[in-house]
Amino acid sequence: DGCGHTVLGPESGTLASIDYPRTSPNSTVCEWEIRVKPGQRVQLKFGDFDIDDSDSCHSSYLRVHNGIGPNRTEIGKYCGFGFQMDGLITSKSNEVTVQFMSGIHTSGRGFLAAYSTTDKSDLITCLDNASHFSEPEFNKYCPAGCVIPFADISGTIPHGYRDSSSLCMAGVHAGVVSNTLGGQINVVISKGIPYYEGSLANNVTSKVGPLSTSLFTFKTSGCYGTLGMESGVIPDSHITSSSILEWPNQTGQVNIWKPENARLKRIGPPWAALITDEHQWLQIDLNKEKKITGIITTGSTLAEHYYYVSAYRILYSDDAQRWIVYREPGMDKDKIFQGNTELYQEVRNNFIPPIIARFFRINPLKWHQKIAMKVELLGCQFSIGRAPKITLPPPPQNKNDKKNADFMDDFIHSVKTSLQTDKTTFTPEIKNTTVTPSVTKDVALAAVLVPVLVMVFTTLILVLVCAWHWRNRKKKAEGTYDLPYWDRAGWWKGMKQFLPTKSAEHEETPVRYSSSEISHLRPREVPTMLQTESAEYAQPLVGGIVGTLHHRSTFKPEEGKEASYADLDPYNSPIQEVYHAYAEPLPVTGPEYATPIIMDMSSHPSSPLGAPPISTFKAAGNQAPPLVGTCNKVLSRTDSASSAQALYDIPKGQLGPGSADQLVYQVPQSVAHPSGSKDE
Repeated sequence: DGCGHTVLGPESGTLASIDYPRTSPNSTVCEWEIRVKPGQRVQLKFGDFDIDDSDSCHSSYLRVHNGIGPNRTEIGKYCGFGFQMDGLITSKSNEVTVQFMSGIHTSGRGFLAAYSTTDKSDLITCLDNASHFSEPEFNKYCPAGCVIPFADISGTIPHGYRDSSSLCMAGVHAGVVSNTLGGQINVVISKGIPYYEGSLANNVTSKVGPLSTSLFTFKTSGCYGTLGMESGVIPDSHITSSSILEWPNQTGQVNIWKPENARLKRIGPPWAALITDEHQWLQIDLNKEKKITGIITTGSTLAEHYYYVSAYRILYSDDAQRWIVYREPGMDKDKIFQGNTELYQEVRNNFIPPIIARFFRINPLKWHQKIAMKVELLGCQFSIGRAPKITLPPPPQNKNDKKNADFMDDFIHSVKTSLQTDKTTFTPEIKNTTVTPSVTKDVALAAVLVPVLVMVFTTLILVLVCAWHWRNRKKKAEGTYDLPYWDRAGWWKGMKQFLPTKSAEHEETPVRYSSSEISHLRPREVPTMLQTESAEYAQPLVGGIVGTLHHRSTFKPEEGKEASYADLDPYNSPIQEVYHAYAEPLPVTGPEYATPIIMDMSSHPSSPLGAPPISTFKAAGNQAPPLVGTCNKVLSRTDSASSAQALYDIPKGQLGPGSADQLVYQVPQSVAHPSGSKDE
């Protein structure tokens, strides 16, 4: 009469003294006999131990034995308040006897212990919670029987459980382990949340919980998606029932609570059976085999019709003819699932191991007033894996070789033995795999080829762009005249000629022309073309102005039509202001000068000395300056032995620096050309 909470599973279990965690009554005794599979051993772990030791373990104690019956041998005898048992108690065989004796005492909670086979090295008890472990992620083995009335949990999936919750009890609530079998849990610790919801699942009630510093969740196979009742993926024709409730309302309209109304969260009435007995059922056709891991149910969800199912069985089939009642492994009784306790709350139950079937049937066993419910199934797609292909070794070369023949028989026997599976083996977890191995190889190959192709095409494009750019530069360079060297240095150096600068020491800066381009000029009947490497400017002989000249050209080719020397004959033009086609005035801050006009004078008649000359220079004002002075000869270099000479006027006398404004130039006077110059 001293036995308390007890669940003895085939591989693990939980046992406690009577009335634990309260003080156990006097003069009570309990004895547990534990058996596991032959060839295995039993290990025992205490979660709590508090037994009176006032009489040195004489009347109150806990004794553990190897074996069962009269031939058992004692492993140890234990007592004490708050006794801490370090490590595990391990048996020598697959059988263990645990004996609890409670004598006369006034205090002591008794004990709670868990057991498992010795291959479960990470065994914990039902009292362990997440705060007992410091790792952010860990694996532990929960024994069977951890749904205990004296432990609490707060939270639900997928949000998580409060860190003060019992790990194994929360695992049962989440559906990752079975209360009758126990199992492995994979726990992940994370930051806590301000509020933990409560729910009813797998016969475990989770309470509402306040803020905590941390929480824990479980890693699972991920096969917990909805299978189509709520979403409508399952058509109405695939939802049938044993009977349908029909009744008229106050207005005389007939209400029909059809089976297709049994969709979770669907607004309106549920499915309800016309007959209220244990032979009613709601059937769902999934169209093909699915892996079913759980079910969620509610009542009628109509306040005026307080109907719900409080307990039910589950049946499944592949052909809707032969039905199998769901049972937990190793159990000889049908599993009865807890249903709803009121008409609104969603209650979840999980199937461990999962159900693999096409047809699914719910058989209500208990209900409130009438059989009425809404349902959703949880699970995922199911695919059958192919058996491994057996590759036999080559047959023996010598048929008479008996050893080789025996080796062949032994090999085939070993392969067949390895393919055999235990009937109680859980269905392997099926995870969604989105990339096959062949696709992975293709992805790796593409990851190498794509960058290489991109680099090749990029290089080709750069080569084409550079070739096009070089060609355009070459075309631009093929003008009548080459730009002065300072124009090639960049736009900023070109712009500096228009900006006022400080005076600098003057040096002659000749403008260079391309001799290859002058050959394009075709003046009218020019006997000899003067090809020069540099042109000489007429410069003032007044020393006061020399300092204001700068190293800049005063000429810029115009856009559009290119002018030639043959297009303008200043000696045959009317008397007017004539400017060279390429001459542009400098800013007002600088002096003005012009390039020499190179032309063949042999094609024009000589003008009398008294004829008025034509100026090719522009003064600062709108009117041409007066022409005064005498002529000096300026010799230009030519390619031929004979050279043409042009005369320019220069200022009379040497004026001082203060007379710079009065300095003007005159055009060349008509002179007779040497006889060596002939028309060609």
